[in-house]
Amino acid sequence: MSIFKDILNKLLHKSQAQKPQAGAPPAAAGSAQTSPDGNAPPAAAAPVASPVPAGGSAPSTGSQPLSQVDVEAVMDKAASEAGQPLNWRTSIVDTMKALGIDSSLEHRKALAKELDYTGDMNDSAALNIWLQKRLMQELAANGGRLPKDLTD
Repeated sequence: MSIFKDILNKLLHKSQAQKPQAGAPPAAAGSAQTSPDGNAPPAAAAPVASPVPAGGSAPSTGSQPLSQVDVEAVMDKAASEAGQPLNWRTSIVDTMKALGIDSSLEHRKALAKELDYTGDMNDSAALNIWLQKRLMQELAANGGRLPKDLTD
């Protein structure tokens, strides 16, 4: 799986984990519902959203997989739960760490290739700055809701 697809998946997963299930009152811990015949109802399989259609390219798929995701809120929560100070708004390393994605230089270079970076791969400062900006633009292009200052 591409690193960009992994980022999309993590954002979708974290977003879905934050949303309470509509129409379902919280069940008491350890209680099981039963049907009138006394048997437990079959578990319903929840549909899993695919952020990028099979065979689709990772960036700018046009399918808007993040259209229901407030990326800013998801990332703020992920960063606060990381157990260390992370500034996802300006740091690609912190963004990746907040999502639980390997932030090594090797992985950042791979992400840069996916996002069509044409600069010097050995200039890690320039690479990181470009990656953070480009990632935010791609998340917005895929429907993610972000503040305008992060996508300019």
